[in-house]
Amino acid sequence: MYQQLGADDALSVLFERFDSQHFMLRDFYTDCHAIKFLTSLITIPRLPNNPPNLQVNEDGSSAPASRPRSTTDSTPQLSSQPTAAFEAPPEAPPVDLVFLQQTGIFDQQQQEQQRIQQELELQRQQQLQEQAQKQRLFEEQQRQQEQRFLQEQQLLLQQQTQAQQSRVSELEHDLLMFKNQYDNDQSLLQQYDSRVKSLETELSNFNNTASQQIASKDEQIRNLEEQISNWAKKYESLAKLYSQLRQEHLNLLSKFKKIQQKINSAQESIMKKEKFEKDLKAKNIELADLIRERDRARLDLDRVKASKDQEIEKLQTELRELNNQVNESGKLQSMNLSSIISKHQNEIDNLNTQLAERDLKLTNLGGNDLQEKLKEKEIDLEIAQESLDSALRELANSKNDQDEIVNAEIDHILLQNIDKLRKLIDVILANNIKRIQDTKYELESPMQAGNLNASPEYLLSIVELCSDTATDFSTTFNNFIADGKASYEAEDSGYSEIILTSSELTTSVNDLMLNAKGIGRNIPRDDEEKVLLLVSKVLASTESFFQGLNSQSLNLLEDDEDKLDKVIDSNLQLQHDLQELGKHIDTLRSTHGINFSLGNLEDIVQNEMDQTAKAVNSASKFLHDLLLNANISGGKLEVHEALVAAAVAVTDAVALLIVAATESQREIVSKGRGDQTRTEFYKKNNRWTEGLISASKAVAGATNILIQTADGVLKESNSHEQLIVASNEVAASTAQLVAASRVKANFVSKTQDNLETASSKVSSACKGLVNKVQELLSTEESSNDIDLSKLTPYEGKTVEMEQQVQILKLENSLNSARKRLAEIRKHGYRDDNSDDEE
Repeated sequence: MYQQLGADDALSVLFERFDSQHFMLRDFYTDCHAIKFLTSLITIPRLPNNPPNLQVNEDGSSAPASRPRSTTDSTPQLSSQPTAAFEAPPEAPPVDLVFLQQTGIFDQQQQEQQRIQQELELQRQQQLQEQAQKQRLFEEQQRQQEQRFLQEQQLLLQQQTQAQQSRVSELEHDLLMFKNQYDNDQSLLQQYDSRVKSLETELSNFNNTASQQIASKDEQIRNLEEQISNWAKKYESLAKLYSQLRQEHLNLLSKFKKIQQKINSAQESIMKKEKFEKDLKAKNIELADLIRERDRARLDLDRVKASKDQEIEKLQTELRELNNQVNESGKLQSMNLSSIISKHQNEIDNLNTQLAERDLKLTNLGGNDLQEKLKEKEIDLEIAQESLDSALRELANSKNDQDEIVNAEIDHILLQNIDKLRKLIDVILANNIKRIQDTKYELESPMQAGNLNASPEYLLSIVELCSDTATDFSTTFNNFIADGKASYEAEDSGYSEIILTSSELTTSVNDLMLNAKGIGRNIPRDDEEKVLLLVSKVLASTESFFQGLNSQSLNLLEDDEDKLDKVIDSNLQLQHDLQELGKHIDTLRSTHGINFSLGNLEDIVQNEMDQTAKAVNSASKFLHDLLLNANISGGKLEVHEALVAAAVAVTDAVALLIVAATESQREIVSKGRGDQTRTEFYKKNNRWTEGLISASKAVAGATNILIQTADGVLKESNSHEQLIVASNEVAASTAQLVAASRVKANFVSKTQDNLETASSKVSSACKGLVNKVQELLSTEESSNDIDLSKLTPYEGKTVEMEQQVQILKLENSLNSARKRLAEIRKHGYRDDNSDDEE
């Protein structure tokens, strides 16, 4: 710019600004040099005190540094040498200059330029003053820094001198201490010398005594070594004895384990045995009474036989005498003899009639067993009467020979029958194995949905039934093995019980599979897989249980004790698998169960049954009052009456079923509790109790849903399909109640038969309600049918496509509804039912 303009006045402001910035930058660098940490990081440049000269000569070299401008100069000195690159502006035409001068514009411009130059000069002077002041401040700071540095140096020198003086004093003090210490050490050395001499004398004495002690210790060591060798021999013998005892202990532990398993499996048998013993005691009392009556009858019979024998002998002697008299008297006395014989014959007949009357009286006094005994005695009496003839004696001898032959044949036939019965038991076991295999196939088959209305409580009762049935089968088979050949000869042989209990076990395991698979669809996936895995383990244990009891497997064992152990081990394995399944199902039950430690369980069960009966009765009453509602439209009155009549039939049948279930439950408790109280029986069979209460609650809830749905149908707020679903729910809940009662039902029970009959009535009533609703739906659909004969091909195809679209929509809705139903049922097993909350 200087080379282009060539005017110092125009660039003076820029020169001054450059100079001021130069001084400021130099001050900043100086302050930075004072900071040691900053100088250790970066290199700070140094600037000269004066700014560089910005003016250049004509040859391009820098002009010598100008001296500082005086503050008194009023006008700047402009350079008279223009730069090479600067071009002088063209001069204005004289006409314009004259014109400007004439108008006064030129004067104004001159004044304005002078004013601007004065302002610039004032600014320059102010900047120069500021720079001078800053220079003075900088010099003052440097002087202060130098003074501080000198003071610090003096302070350091003073500190060093003081430290040296203190160090000299310390050294002097240490020297005195060392000198005193040296004197003390010299005195101590003299004392130590005297002490060492005394210790040397003591050491020599000690060495003498130590040598003597070492000799005695060597002798003791030799004695101890001999003792150690003796103890080592004793230890080896004790180690051998310990190994023998340990082996015997392990053998005893294995035997104890087997005995413990037998005890565990025999506990239930002991309880049943105690029950049977009590029944046996009662029967023994009755039998003692019968025996006393039998003894009385035998005494009477012996008296009659004795009197009869005496009379017969008397008559025989008289007959012989008469025969002799007849032979002696001849034909003349034949008439008298015949009359006498007829007279005696009449007396014999009278005695026989009297004996028959007494026998009849004795038969009236005794039971069937006494009658059989008396018949045998009569046969013996007839044989005794006929034994008077010698021909009958020979016939009796020949009969004895024939009896021996018959007994030999009977033994042969008995052995054949034993083999046949064993084969029959093998066939029954094989059939049960096949049924178990079919059950396993159904468990894995997706076509078998199981009992969708099953609950965890009911499934627990089925698990308990399987456990009891397996124990009964094990006990029956053990008794069969223990009895041996006698079990085939007895009339109440065990093979019939084996067939019955094995079939019951197979049936109960099949029910377990169906109900487990039913609840598997209503619980989370992980729980479903766990339940199905445990059920498959139970089925496998049952199958191996049956396979291990056939004659081929049992014949491989040496004695009956091994066979009994085989049965007990198989039963324990099955019981273990059932317990694992029961523990897992316990976690699937409702969060609020029955607290068996509080309250009277008999009252709780009775209250639940009473509440169910009240709910059914109130439902029936509500259905009777539905037709009196004024909101029902008159055009559908007949249809509504038919629906209400069918619903009333369902509720009446359910009421009868509740009554029958209550009676069956009472009979089960009264016959199954023994000496226990009802509460103890409910606590012992807690799973069955929970299943029974859950089933009764389900019946009450399903009945309430039925009446609410029927009310909604009459008020046209619910659909007929909802009524069908409610009816099916009632039928399913009543079937669950019947199945819960069937678990503990007695054999050939009249109350259970009544309950089954009531259940069939409920099913029939529900079917009737469903059929009635379906008839109404079919009637409505027939009224909406289209006459296909009047449709064109295009319209027929359109209708067909519309129906396909509707079917697809309904299928999608059905799948989504099934998913929601599964989620609702899964949630129902984790939370409380609505009845529990109420």
